[in-house]
Amino acid sequence: MAADEGDGPDRSGLSGTLPIGRETEVDRILRSIDGPCDPPHALLMLGEAGTGKTQLLRVAEERARGHRTRVLSAQGWGSEGPLSFASLHQLLLPVLGELDALPEHQRLALRTAFGPAPDARPPEVKVLRAAVLTLLIHLARASPVLLTVDDIQDCDRDSMEILYFVTRRLTDQAVTVLFTARGEAPPAGAPADLAVLCLGPLSRRAAARLLDAQPGAPTGRARLDLLRQAEGHPLSVIELSRAARGGTGPSLAGAEAQQTSRIQQMFATHLRVLPEGTQRALLYAAAASHHEALTTVMAALGTHDLKVWVPAEEAGLITVADGRLAFRDPLIRTAAFHRQCAKQRQQAHRDLAAVRGQNPSHRAWHLAAAATGPDESAAAALEDVATTAEQRGECFAAAKALEQAARLSPLDHDRVRRLAGALTAASVFGDPAWVRDLYALLTRVTRDPDLVCSAACALSGALSLLSFQQEAFDLLLSVSQHTPPGSATTSFALAALATGIAFQSGLPEHRQQLPRLLDQAVRAARTEKDRCGQEDRFFPELAGPDVLAALEALMSTGIEPAAHADSALRRLTIPRLYTPAGRGRLIRLMTTASVAYYADMPDLCAEQFRQADGLLRRQEALGPRAWTLATQVDTLLSIGRWAEAETLIEEGLTYAVVHRWTRVEMDLEALGATLRALLGESESGIQFTGSNWRSVSLDENRATHARMLRACGLTAMALGDGDSAFRHLRALFGDDGSPLDPFLSPRCISELAAAAQRVGRQQEAARILMEVRERQGPRPTTRMTLLMHHAAALVDDDADPEHHFRLALVNPEADKWPLERAQARLHYAIWLRRRRRPLEARTQLTAVLEVATRLGARHLAASARSELRASGVAHAPASADRLAELTAQQQQIARLAANGLSNREIGERLFLSPRTVGSHLYNVYPKLGISNRHQLRDILLRDG
Repeated sequence: MAADEGDGPDRSGLSGTLPIGRETEVDRILRSIDGPCDPPHALLMLGEAGTGKTQLLRVAEERARGHRTRVLSAQGWGSEGPLSFASLHQLLLPVLGELDALPEHQRLALRTAFGPAPDARPPEVKVLRAAVLTLLIHLARASPVLLTVDDIQDCDRDSMEILYFVTRRLTDQAVTVLFTARGEAPPAGAPADLAVLCLGPLSRRAAARLLDAQPGAPTGRARLDLLRQAEGHPLSVIELSRAARGGTGPSLAGAEAQQTSRIQQMFATHLRVLPEGTQRALLYAAAASHHEALTTVMAALGTHDLKVWVPAEEAGLITVADGRLAFRDPLIRTAAFHRQCAKQRQQAHRDLAAVRGQNPSHRAWHLAAAATGPDESAAAALEDVATTAEQRGECFAAAKALEQAARLSPLDHDRVRRLAGALTAASVFGDPAWVRDLYALLTRVTRDPDLVCSAACALSGALSLLSFQQEAFDLLLSVSQHTPPGSATTSFALAALATGIAFQSGLPEHRQQLPRLLDQAVRAARTEKDRCGQEDRFFPELAGPDVLAALEALMSTGIEPAAHADSALRRLTIPRLYTPAGRGRLIRLMTTASVAYYADMPDLCAEQFRQADGLLRRQEALGPRAWTLATQVDTLLSIGRWAEAETLIEEGLTYAVVHRWTRVEMDLEALGATLRALLGESESGIQFTGSNWRSVSLDENRATHARMLRACGLTAMALGDGDSAFRHLRALFGDDGSPLDPFLSPRCISELAAAAQRVGRQQEAARILMEVRERQGPRPTTRMTLLMHHAAALVDDDADPEHHFRLALVNPEADKWPLERAQARLHYAIWLRRRRRPLEARTQLTAVLEVATRLGARHLAASARSELRASGVAHAPASADRLAELTAQQQQIARLAANGLSNREIGERLFLSPRTVGSHLYNVYPKLGISNRHQLRDILLRDG
């Protein structure tokens, strides 16, 4: 989680922009500069060109200068490779004035090496080694020294031999040495014990953030294509974005040559000198997809001789292995393709399409790429590809193929059908910008009411994910009033979507419209035979009375959760002889989970979401999944499954950043801050200051606003700032006590009461509690009943506190919400101790400590320990015997993790994959009774 970034070195004082996605690497480098490890700090960064090695060196140099460290830098140049000591001279040039501090023979050796006289004898290497070592020792006595040498593979051998010698022998000096080299393995001659940091591809989230930082970055399908093409390579993201600027097509595949001219120039020298046959072969390889075998490319070329690839392999442009050809850099692929004329590129696609036994999908795409205008045969082939992709649950491939098929369709009715299919697939895939693009294309070529309504549902969902709840809801209202859907399934889809938007917006005027939309859908269903049992062309997954009944239950719950949630849930959980299959089953699972969420039935909610999530993953249905992420995390947090919540937050944030789900990203950021507060990992400082929080209207995203306010309140409570905590939690309700969000705000009532008690604002909180009680009606959920009793015990002066504390704790159902019950126990124990009933207080506090330890709630555990001490109990630390339960490898991994190493760094040391390391830690945490690295560090430091 983001909180872990605080574990590394302090990054303050770095004025420049840090490399996006390289936070772990920055921390590793900063530790090598100012960490407490045994000197010297020597590190070699490896990576292909464009992975950010030089930028990381600049970060290190800036940090060093800020700490008054002398920085000496050198850059390897291929042209200077034959010149002895050229790189060493470049490195030491700023300190040649210090040579007088050296013995005469060493001073003479250095001056001779850097500027030999015509009759001077070459200096002895051993004297030069000693001279450089002595000079650095002398410099380090005055201030720390940082040596940075970039691209050491291009440095002269004599210089590097001396620097390697010095690096091994600076054992007691304040000298740090940072090298960079191109490639995946250290250059020849590098010390075997030299620490190595490999710069791999950026994560998907980091690559998306880097793309977003580029001016005029593409959106929609072009954005997704670019991210896939760049493969996480930083320079590729930047250059492909620059090339896409001003393009008219959905991707770079059809870009004009001038768009990619800069990329072509980057590799012109390497490509121009290749034999013509090799240049042609590279064109065909670049035209082929990543998944096409080398045999297919060679068949298209009309040769089976692998010699055609040798010049490109020797130039370091490609690798050929295991029947596959791979470009060393995504930009090389772009340059190799676009430097050829359009006729040759078209011919390459035609030849690849004509290969005997060619995969139908690859063949269709090559035919489409070779087309110069409308082409029904290519369009039909792509439509077949889309059908196959949909059957496999590959929504992205289906949407992409249908969009391209629509562009190639000669006839309007074919174009409309394919655009509608592309829009549906893109909506299920969950990319809002792509949906907007396709909606604009579709509505320009059709006025069919059902098509317009179906398209409006897709666009409305996209607008909601982008945080535009008002616009999304208004669009649905407009369609329902002016072009009402002609089928019941479309009516139900529209009403269900409106219910989801109303929950997110939290606006009363949106909820007021839901009964009319539900009534419209129910009336439409009654007019159709067998309650929509017939096939539906727009929402076939909704066809069938069982699915529509589930949606009706969800919408009635959304209209008035307190009144309808229980009855709706009973209807949904009645055993049935018939169980919907496919997407019908998925909709029923998601509907049941959502109603269970409203009904405060967390175990059922979590289980239904778990099953639905598995189906969504297999179907690549990221769009529907985006709507479930925040509620899933909410549920997991409430029932104490925090490790699962953390994993889901991280995974969800990746999808949210890649697909630009603005409001989902904000929800997950708020929930992440909430989790850190509960874990006791909060840090002081301003939160929620990113661009999304500055630009999005929280007034029409009240669910997000409520989550943010709760996160801020809990963070302030964890940091001991009661005033700030009360201010944020109080903002969850209006001046009259009305909830900001009708569902989320009331569930924070006990936390508000605790903050109010801390700052002496009990009466104000009591008035809000009274309003919450009235709105919950005569039969509140068990959870709300417990929370209101807890709040009453803290702030209701007219009530008996002990009576309410007991009612908040006596119900065994309270165990479903372990943290909330533990907090009630803590406050009850404090109340008991202050009334001189320490024995009863200890019983409660012991239970609190057990739950807090199991959950990893450090702040709650610390409060319990403090109260135990105040009640006369000296709490004993956990025994180190738990470490004995771990295997030797698990203990080794645990100690490395406690020392601050990332999963990747641990894997490099132990020759394990990062995923294997994560799996070991996942098994270690429950054995030790913890849930995160902070607690792991605490246990290992405390138990020795």
